[in-house]
Amino acid sequence: MPDPVWIGAAVAVLAVLVPPAWRMTRHVVTLVHEAGHAAVALATGRKVRAIRLHRDTSGITESIGRPHGPGMIVTAFAGYTAPPLIGVSMMLLVLAEREVWAWWAVLGVLAAMVLVIRNWFGLLVLLVCGGGIWLLQTRVDDPEWARLAGYAVAWFLVLGGLRATIELAVSRRRGRDVSSDAAVLARLTVLPSVVWNALFIVVAAVCGYICWLGALGGAGRPW
Repeated sequence: MPDPVWIGAAVAVLAVLVPPAWRMTRHVVTLVHEAGHAAVALATGRKVRAIRLHRDTSGITESIGRPHGPGMIVTAFAGYTAPPLIGVSMMLLVLAEREVWAWWAVLGVLAAMVLVIRNWFGLLVLLVCGGGIWLLQTRVDDPEWARLAGYAVAWFLVLGGLRATIELAVSRRRGRDVSSDAAVLARLTVLPSVVWNALFIVVAAVCGYICWLGALGGAGRPW
């Protein structure tokens, strides 16, 4: 049987590149994106008031605090970087055979997000993701399949996060970048939105490269 790390990569590629699949799985990337905003907002002393996920795969996190300054900057930067950073973290944990830690940590975050989700569609996405992870942890007794799922999700978050940053660049070139995170960061700093968009892409690409190196190092290990 092929190595599970590459099976997981193939599943993730299909989920990201096949248009019908991406229209569905893009909601997961948005969920992690908004979770990144919320987590960093709380870490910098802001108060998260609401998270909303929409059917068009967009989302918004409302936080209360200073409208300018370092806290607002890192909060805005956290959205597009959250999926690839969480993805590479999960990849490293799975390679270390500590994927259970990652799954329960994600469940904890999803449970906390229930308190600030403010629309029914967002709650539905949250429950579907949380329910899937719960079933994986409580009903799948074979650690091999749980590890394969971990690889697939890790690859998906990295690749999906990279595609989202590229889509943002395309949207920016078409003049639809007035309210994106890159545009917000441009208003908060002296750097233009194109630079922030490039930084998002670089972070996602570096995370992908780390996953690639980790996969090469872990390939061939017995299940």
